[in-house]
Amino acid sequence: MDKTLIVIDAQEDFVRGALGSEYAQNALMTIKDVVRYADQNDFTIFYTMDTHFSNYEKTQEGKNLPQLHCLRFSEGWQLCKEVASTKPENVYVISKSSFGTLKWQNEIEVGMSEEIWLCGFCTDVCVSANFQILKACFPEVPIVVIEDACAGVTSKSHKAALDVIKSCQGNVVTWKELKEANKND
Repeated sequence: MDKTLIVIDAQEDFVRGALGSEYAQNALMTIKDVVRYADQNDFTIFYTMDTHFSNYEKTQEGKNLPQLHCLRFSEGWQLCKEVASTKPENVYVISKSSFGTLKWQNEIEVGMSEEIWLCGFCTDVCVSANFQILKACFPEVPIVVIEDACAGVTSKSHKAALDVIKSCQGNVVTWKELKEANKND
C-alpha cells in the first residue's frame, strides 16, 4: 500500500501563459514542495496534461472558452519545470482533452493506494472534475485536496469548488497541515 499524488494540469498555459494567473503562480511553488515530498517518500505520481488540437474552436470547450490553450506540443502545453519529479520510475502522464479523465480506474489499481493527494489547476474546473471521477472509482480511498497547491479561475470559484469537494467527502487541507499530519511517515 502506498500513496498517490495526482498533479492536475500544472502546465505553462495555466501558470504563465494563455490562462495564467497570479493565483496559479503562487500555488505552483506549493506544488513544487508537494512533488519534492512525494519523491522523497516514494509516492506514485500522476500528471495530467490538458491537451487540445488545432480544431479547438470547434469543440464545445472552445466555443465556451474561446481562448486556445495547451495546444499539443506547444510551449504552453509543457509541464512546468518546477514541478517535475526527480524519480521518473514512479511517474505516469495522462493526456486528456476534457476537464476530467475516465482513465483513473485503469491507471490506479484498486487497493494499491491507501490515500490519494490531489493538487493543480483549475480547482473549479479540472481539479474538481477529477476529484469527482476519482471518488466514483475509489469510494473507500481517502482523497486529500491540497487547497494551497491548487488555484481556481478566481479566488471565489476556488473556494466554491473546495466547498463542493468537502461536501463530497474530500479532505481539504493546507500543505502545512498535511505535512504535519504525515510527519511520522
